[in-house]
Amino acid sequence: MLSNERLKELMEKAYRIRRHVLEMTTSAGTGHPGGSLSCADILVALYFHTMQHDPKNPNWPDRDRFILSKGHACPALYATLAEAGYFPIEELEDLRKLGSRLQGHPDLNRRLPGIENSSGSLGHGLAIANGIALSGKLDKRDYRVYVLLGDGECQEGLIWEAAMFAAHYKIDNLTAIVDRNSLQIDGPTEKVMSLEPLADKWRAFGWNVMEIDGHDINFIVNAFEETKCVKGRPSIIIAYLIKGRGVSFMEWMREYHGKTLSPEDLNRALADLETWYKSELVKSEVGKC
Repeated sequence: MLSNERLKELMEKAYRIRRHVLEMTTSAGTGHPGGSLSCADILVALYFHTMQHDPKNPNWPDRDRFILSKGHACPALYATLAEAGYFPIEELEDLRKLGSRLQGHPDLNRRLPGIENSSGSLGHGLAIANGIALSGKLDKRDYRVYVLLGDGECQEGLIWEAAMFAAHYKIDNLTAIVDRNSLQIDGPTEKVMSLEPLADKWRAFGWNVMEIDGHDINFIVNAFEETKCVKGRPSIIIAYLIKGRGVSFMEWMREYHGKTLSPEDLNRALADLETWYKSELVKSEVGKC
């Protein structure tokens, strides 16, 4: 278990990242707030607790790598990188602006520190992560690779080809995370194209599988630590998440997959988010008793 002080630090980071997501997508008038809000806790656990990385030396050869396969959730990644010190927080205001380094999907050509892959066309991130992780093993480097997948993205055929590849080559320095918020742009995943039994499918492909509450930072960091002990096969964490997490009128709402807020709704959302954050802090205190 994390200390109460450490847990609060990480919860505050996740709150700040969610604020940034709401503000930057509203300012841009375009973007994907719902799936960015859902994965904030995962990114916080990775960048502020689990991963070995150095914002002052973003190309450090032995850094752990993070691959964002669900590229439309880049507002959360940009906010995380800014909070971690990769670039000024003020630059978040440039999201999707002409000439900005913060494009609507991550773009390596923009040379934004901390970005490891271009993404946007779904289904490719796991294969990219395979190559980076296998390269590390062949070069006898000690880094780990983490890749975040959308659950709707797991309907893509390339995901399963990459799943076979990783298991066949025993890529045990690879951890995938599925953002299992159960919604995609066309509606609930189980109505569009059923994924269940998702955990059993990954097990059948030879992966070490964990299922967690993806909004409980203690569970998240413990799961990441456990994957470091797994040898001879890749790991996947199916994180059960809520699209729009932290803003009551956005939670579980499909339309906020790619719909931004009006300035009036932004004020309401920020107030709602603050209320939710304070209630989560109280719950964490109760949980320690």
